[in-house]
Amino acid sequence: MRVLLTGATGFVGRHTVPLLAARGHQVRAALRTASEGPWEPAVVGDIGPDTDWTAALAGVAAVIHMAARVHVMRDTAADPLAEFRRVNTAGTVRLAEQAAAAGVKRFVFLSSIKAMVDESRPTPLDAATTPDPHSPYGVSKLEAERALAEIAARTGMEVAVIRPPLVYGPGAAGNMRALLKLVATGLPLPLGGIRNRRSLIYVGNLADAVVTVLEHHDAAGQTFLVQDGEPLSTADLVRAIAAALGRPARLIPVPQGLMALGAALTGTRAVFDRLAGTLTVDDAPIRNRLGWRPPHDLATGLRATAEWFKASRG
Repeated sequence: MRVLLTGATGFVGRHTVPLLAARGHQVRAALRTASEGPWEPAVVGDIGPDTDWTAALAGVAAVIHMAARVHVMRDTAADPLAEFRRVNTAGTVRLAEQAAAAGVKRFVFLSSIKAMVDESRPTPLDAATTPDPHSPYGVSKLEAERALAEIAARTGMEVAVIRPPLVYGPGAAGNMRALLKLVATGLPLPLGGIRNRRSLIYVGNLADAVVTVLEHHDAAGQTFLVQDGEPLSTADLVRAIAAALGRPARLIPVPQGLMALGAALTGTRAVFDRLAGTLTVDDAPIRNRLGWRPPHDLATGLRATAEWFKASRG
């Protein structure tokens, strides 16, 4: 079928396009500006409440909406929440309304675990967890999810939502790239005493989950959490990254309480919380309901990530 994909040039989109083609779908990419690629281009400009999707949606059977204003650590916008809402909420609503009017059957929305929580949780997140985001990004994503549910109920368009945790793989930015750079130095790291648990997902596995949700009849009306497999501690993740990079994992077992105190005194508590916090998900619904299994294991995903990282540094 012909699928309109937003965010085709982004981190997850670049891994989803070839998978869609391999499964026999025709990919139409919604682009801000003209860009060549393995797709049928549709230039729509910036995504927001006034975007005209008419031409992009013509003849389309399904939409995968990945494009978003992403979470940033130091947002310079005068009103970050308003900016996130303009793109992530109002922009999504505009696309979904026009998609439903154009007769699109299925709408797959790539949301985020941040639509549920922004901080660590001692127990796994699951379908029964009440979302309580506080960041502008998380709030805008949850509002988009709720608006999509209303549109689906009113129009009959099938909507499915995916909430991924930390995504890693070739092209990764943010926290994962920072951790790669840190481990690559080979310097001793005071992370050996951290006993947290974190769910994460390889970008190739996320792309596979997206296409599975697109194709599977029983995905309609569902919200899915996804992950590679068993959660890892930060220390175990560092060891796995070091092995993939061919570097030693020099971990010093500094007590977690002492590290938290030092982070508070040095103004780096937010960074420490991301490293030491526990955030895991229960992905049983997508595995049981859709029969999905991640096609790549952690070692394979980290090896591909390490090869890209080393190549990107020349």
